[in-house]
Amino acid sequence: MNAQDEVIRVKEVSFYYHSIPALENINLSITRGDFLAIIGPNGSGKTTLLKLMVGLLKPASGQIFLFGQEIEKFRDWHRIGYIQQKAINFDPHFPISVEEVITCSLNSNPKVRNKFKSKQKKRIIESLALVDLENLLDRPINALSGGQQQRVFIARALVTEPEILLLDEPTTGVDLKAQEEFYDLLGRLNKEFRLTIVLVTHDFGIVNRHVNKVACLNQRLVYHGQHEEFCSSSVVQEFLKGGHHLVSHRH
Repeated sequence: MNAQDEVIRVKEVSFYYHSIPALENINLSITRGDFLAIIGPNGSGKTTLLKLMVGLLKPASGQIFLFGQEIEKFRDWHRIGYIQQKAINFDPHFPISVEEVITCSLNSNPKVRNKFKSKQKKRIIESLALVDLENLLDRPINALSGGQQQRVFIARALVTEPEILLLDEPTTGVDLKAQEEFYDLLGRLNKEFRLTIVLVTHDFGIVNRHVNKVACLNQRLVYHGQHEEFCSSSVVQEFLKGGHHLVSHRH
């Protein structure tokens, strides 16, 4: 692997909540163009790991590197898009349009705001076009379906032209058809634009046809490697015992 292809490295990272271990000695490398699914039982540390990768939490020990740089020194946050858990759970009575939701992402970072100010509307429309919602620019966000709202938040993350997109349980509360369409969209973004995607999910049976890497957590890293090898490994049997569903139907 070329060192320039590594976009995230987690090196010997541990984290504790009030002295209770959440993650122990995690070593993980993510390369440009990966579509990585992070799976594991409830309480296994999946969300914690994602928050460590985007700097929302600090490890008790170990290091995290973004694009080869220590996370403490990293400043180019427009290169990373992050959609947190329950991102679409907002006040349904709050009057805000699709355009305003996406504009918030641009305005939250002065460096990004200045970079895109002259072409802000154009970038917003382009990001909505990537998720097939450009005709809903002026629509109130609370008038959209759950699946459409998900796509708006993808557009919100894409508007700064990130190289990595991290998502935490993004399909909670939407129906199966919307989930499938959502993951198909992520698969297209990964393949067509080589967007690196890191996804915490319980929907592995749906998303697995798109991923090329799997990280299975249970406070420690139980497995990290190629999707095909995971599907034929003994780890799968333990995963299925936990009530998870695995359907291998890659295209």
